[in-house]
Amino acid sequence: MIELFEKTVLTAVGAMTLTQKKAEELIQELREKLDISEEEGKAFLQKVQEAANKNREKMQEQAREEVKKACERMGVVTTDEFDRLKKKVASLERKLKQGSAAPQT
Repeated sequence: MIELFEKTVLTAVGAMTLTQKKAEELIQELREKLDISEEEGKAFLQKVQEAANKNREKMQEQAREEVKKACERMGVVTTDEFDRLKKKVASLERKLKQGSAAPQT
């Protein structure tokens, strides 16, 4: 459930970034309206995309942190915690079996 929520948030964040088609349209529009060269348009667009990528990364990290906090508040056990508990239970079960198999005097 938590993974689905996280994926949904991250997908929404990714959808906010510029697509290649939109980027090309923006370059063309800049060239027409501002009378700039294709190289200048590409340079400007690259700066915009870099800024968008940085913002997306920040938003992804914030989303992860918020999901983590929500899970902690709800008492949801993480996969790592669950795996540790499984190993501990398996170890205790082995010890119990070994203890019951030993002859008692």
